[in-house]
Amino acid sequence: MKKDKSLLKGEYARGRIWGKLESPQNRIIVGIPMTGLLRAEWVLARYGQVIPCNWSQVDSLQFMDQYSPVNYLVADARNLIVDQAIKHNFEWLFFIDHDTIIPPCTLLTINEYMLSKKYPVVAGLYFTKSVPAEPLIYRGLGNSYYTDWKFGDIVEADGIPMGCTLIHVSLLRALSEESETYQAAGSNVKKVFETPAKQWFDPQTLNWQAATGTEDLNWCSKIIKNKIFSKADKFGGSWAKFDKKKYPFIIDTRLYCRHIDPDGRQFPMMGEDVKYLRKPK
Repeated sequence: MKKDKSLLKGEYARGRIWGKLESPQNRIIVGIPMTGLLRAEWVLARYGQVIPCNWSQVDSLQFMDQYSPVNYLVADARNLIVDQAIKHNFEWLFFIDHDTIIPPCTLLTINEYMLSKKYPVVAGLYFTKSVPAEPLIYRGLGNSYYTDWKFGDIVEADGIPMGCTLIHVSLLRALSEESETYQAAGSNVKKVFETPAKQWFDPQTLNWQAATGTEDLNWCSKIIKNKIFSKADKFGGSWAKFDKKKYPFIIDTRLYCRHIDPDGRQFPMMGEDVKYLRKPK
């Protein structure tokens, strides 16, 4: 009897549920780091998406692969997701954070990028959970957020968030190859994502120095500094030209997401996004 590889077993148990006996195309895996608590607004947005024609529909609820580590630190959860994407030979990884409400056109939009293969990394737009809220678009270090854009623009950047982000897995394979292995709650994974939290004493200035930040901007810096775009070519990428770009990542402002907190407050709250609207001609 021929062994059916699509049945649930082992590491598939928490991340994959097949609704039929055929295995779907390994085109995209959705990774969602979460605490286990989801707002209804998030759920409605996640499962109310317009589905592109001829996508892999694996069961009546879940129309594509999803892997959702629960109660991990964000960087650890992302590394577990990356590990699954690499092990199971997915072409693309799409991160959706559990506090990022994606617009209904999200899958249609990322499908365009997947078909064209024009960019290896595409992020949606959202603002910080703060008052006032700031757009998470960065060009350069230490100069705050980037402001010279309008809704509808494709914005180039060197720092992007991961809450609604499409990544070609060849980049993750290349970065994984030169990342150290560590244990994330009992699982051996590569430290592709890392939250900077370092402190050291500088003998020249006689001062303590500290480096802190977020795992998404740290990932962006590693991709650029280590020239991962070129190294990804041996894993099926074709991205070497992005190593020469000052701002190699893009944010598609059509993918305008809302950032939501556990109390249901959505950001921006005070109309901070109004100034980025285009003036009617």
